[in-house]
Amino acid sequence: MAAGIGSRYGGLKQIDPVGPSSEVVLDYSVFDALRSGFGRIVFIIRKDIEEAFREKIGRRIERAADTAYVFQSLDQVPPGFVVPEGRKKPWGTAQAILACKESVRTPFLAINADDYYGRTAFEAMAGHLRQSGGDADRHDFAMVGYRLANTLSEHGTVARGVCTATADGYLVGIRELLKIRKCGDAAEHTENGADWMPLDPDSWTSMNFWGFTPGLFGELEVLFPEFLRRGAAAAQNAEFLIPEVVGALLREGRTRVRILPTQERWFGVTYPEDRPSFRAAILGLVGAGVYPRDLWSVT
Repeated sequence: MAAGIGSRYGGLKQIDPVGPSSEVVLDYSVFDALRSGFGRIVFIIRKDIEEAFREKIGRRIERAADTAYVFQSLDQVPPGFVVPEGRKKPWGTAQAILACKESVRTPFLAINADDYYGRTAFEAMAGHLRQSGGDADRHDFAMVGYRLANTLSEHGTVARGVCTATADGYLVGIRELLKIRKCGDAAEHTENGADWMPLDPDSWTSMNFWGFTPGLFGELEVLFPEFLRRGAAAAQNAEFLIPEVVGALLREGRTRVRILPTQERWFGVTYPEDRPSFRAAILGLVGAGVYPRDLWSVT
């Protein structure tokens, strides 16, 4: 999913190089996905960034993998709804996945384009999807869960989906906390900007690393109009988000979601100041042999 606008970062971070051979974050995700057994890549982008995206990312990946492009746009609303005047942002991650309905026919992984997830996360999800047996209509989904402490920025607050789970590792719910910060080796959050409350740094956290079946598309076609009818159609910034969709399906007993735990450290560029440490982390992984210095020269 690469159609979002990186407002806090201040640029089109999806195509900002971080690797030693001008790789961007998404290069590493695609590389990890391919070597974990995923066979097809679908890029969800905006039409207005297509040329830049293909030039900086798409063409080199097209040489290494079966790829497709899907365009997410504001005007992709159900009949009877109109886009509010002045709105700029797409409708969110759940609408991005809905835009893929005609392009995806098998169980699939959905990720953000601007997050580094780590090789073992892809391996875990690939294994889960293989075990699902390829049943396109099942509603047995999965998410990779990261330790909260492994997902925080040194340079400001972040929004995270903090999870609760059953004893046997199934998701119960996701609490969206909009302002979380590091506090030494711990974490804390605020809802009013003044009072900070501690969080368990070992809490499982959703970083939008989801495994779904095509059965999700039918649910999205029902839930998107409901989202718009609740007043979102007139809002400038309301978003139709995957965690909220999953939460609604869980409450209604329409799905179950296996949490696949990982000890991988998340890296990203929430703030411009994150970029040097992210680049240093990538160079460290290259030096350790996790990645080749030039990702696509070996494909």
